[in-house]
Amino acid sequence: MRRWLLHFAMVGMGTMACAAAAAQPLSCGVVLMHGKWGMPQSPYLKPVVQKLEPHCQVKLLEMPWSRQRLYDQPYADALTQIREAVAELRKAGVQWVAVGGQSFGANASLAYMAQVGDADAILPLAPGHVPEVFYQISDVRRSVDAARQWVKSGKGDTQVEMTDINQGQRRLVKTSAASLWSYFNPQGWGNMGLSAAASRKPVPVFWAIGTLDPLHGSGSTEIYQKLPAHADSRYLVVRANHANTPEVSADELLAWVKARIGR
Repeated sequence: MRRWLLHFAMVGMGTMACAAAAAQPLSCGVVLMHGKWGMPQSPYLKPVVQKLEPHCQVKLLEMPWSRQRLYDQPYADALTQIREAVAELRKAGVQWVAVGGQSFGANASLAYMAQVGDADAILPLAPGHVPEVFYQISDVRRSVDAARQWVKSGKGDTQVEMTDINQGQRRLVKTSAASLWSYFNPQGWGNMGLSAAASRKPVPVFWAIGTLDPLHGSGSTEIYQKLPAHADSRYLVVRANHANTPEVSADELLAWVKARIGR
């Protein structure tokens, strides 16, 4: 009888321990951002979210470059969004917070580390948006130059039209000169090489690029190599295109994150 009582007591203690462990906040948090003209529930990021969520709290943000917002706020406001999401995770007791995303979301993770720098890691997946390249296109350059002039003259609220480019697709956008200039200034925060070189501190980086991505090759490696070196950083090349690189790299990303948080 005493043996059975002891058995049930131990089972009960185990159950309570499991419940207590489940009640503890996850020690890992990830802020993920979609690409240009995308939305928070991006099909490109869904496989990554499904892999990470059992281990990390994942925050999905709708950024100013979504298909509904189309640059309705400048890049500085986008970074404020990210900073607030990071702060919410910290306030909830999360010990390790990474910032990342696909395409423009990856671009933002680099800009964030250059301008704010309070994340513990960054996860650029198929990085995209290259204003220094777009600026070489005549119609884009005219709009960007016009936006710069309006900002310089103190009239940043003036509306400017521009043909935006996304993986060969084009879309007419209209927004304030200040907002347009903040994203398409060829030497501004959207320039990933400049952001990487200006990163505020060395943190682990998980960088994934597909062999079929337009940025694959020297463009991608040169940006990555400008980031502060860190022993835990990983540069992963997968057989994928710009859209499905996050899905193809999801297993490797999960293993890398688990190694960082000790699971």
